[in-house]
Amino acid sequence: MLNDKHIYSNLLAAKQRGEKKLAILFDPDKLRLQKMEQALELAVDCGVDYFFIGGSLVVNNMLDAVLTRIREQCSIPMILFPGNSFQLSYRADAILFLSLISGRNPELLIGQHVISAPFLKMSPLEIISTGYMLIDGGVQTSVQYMSNTYPIPAHKDDIAVCTALAGEMLGLKMIYLDAGSGAKNPVQESMIEAVSGAVSLPLIVGGGIRTPEKVAANLDAGADVVVVGNAVEKDPGLIREMAKEVHSRQS
Repeated sequence: MLNDKHIYSNLLAAKQRGEKKLAILFDPDKLRLQKMEQALELAVDCGVDYFFIGGSLVVNNMLDAVLTRIREQCSIPMILFPGNSFQLSYRADAILFLSLISGRNPELLIGQHVISAPFLKMSPLEIISTGYMLIDGGVQTSVQYMSNTYPIPAHKDDIAVCTALAGEMLGLKMIYLDAGSGAKNPVQESMIEAVSGAVSLPLIVGGGIRTPEKVAANLDAGADVVVVGNAVEKDPGLIREMAKEVHSRQS
């Protein structure tokens, strides 16, 4: 079994060393086989650190099929990024146990977690509790619609900082700033810098990241893990340049 329960401890160690990470997000419902195969090959060649697997409307048989295919091709850790309590599979290595701390929907703060807890308790998955913060990306995204919550305004760095601090004080292990899949505007560097400076947890940033230059800007602002999805689904070749930006910042 690939999963040795060390993904989070390795992330913490990397943060302490100043090492940055790149995650590629695969949404099983959007994937085209040819693009996925190309992305997998490039991810292995370029040293991508993680695959995040999930989306707002993932059906379970597609989830398992994607996880199986990835494992056939490589040993890059696969981390579930679930949109609901049904997006669970033993075939992954870990799960981001997301609490939507930017919203006020109790189902996504604790309700869905209660439903999935018995499954996760029996599973081999490494469970990484994560404070998920939806940031306004300029358009209504799938996660905003499905979660029935308002995102944090893009220019309200103070609200983001206070929310992240509360997540840290509640004992969450990571903070995830996400503008959402297909966001018009990615999370601003000023917010990333403010949140990174306020908490000691690993900081993940995703949503609307389309260029290697934006990857670089997010890393320089304080992101520990940058997540790219839609852009590499459309153009897998971007993986090479994005990975180069990440690796150039290793200590």
